[in-house]
Amino acid sequence: MADRDRRQPDSRPETPADRAQTRTDPVREAPESDAERRHRRAQFLRELNEARELRDRVQPRRARAARMRQQLRMRTFRW
Repeated sequence: MADRDRRQPDSRPETPADRAQTRTDPVREAPESDAERRHRRAQFLRELNEARELRDRVQPRRARAARMRQQLRMRTFRW
């Protein structure tokens, strides 16, 4: 009971939104270079591809159904 009395009246658990508001990102002097942007994009695409492969491994029935739908779309596509 004594611990509750010592807390501030409006103390509550910090939420991610609260942390985002209090976070201060350093201001960059120079804009991001093309090489940095390409590197970040390549990293993102690698992680995205890895996540898709993992999802396909853990949900084989859904992955097979998605492949079948894609094949059907490709067969019905008109050039």
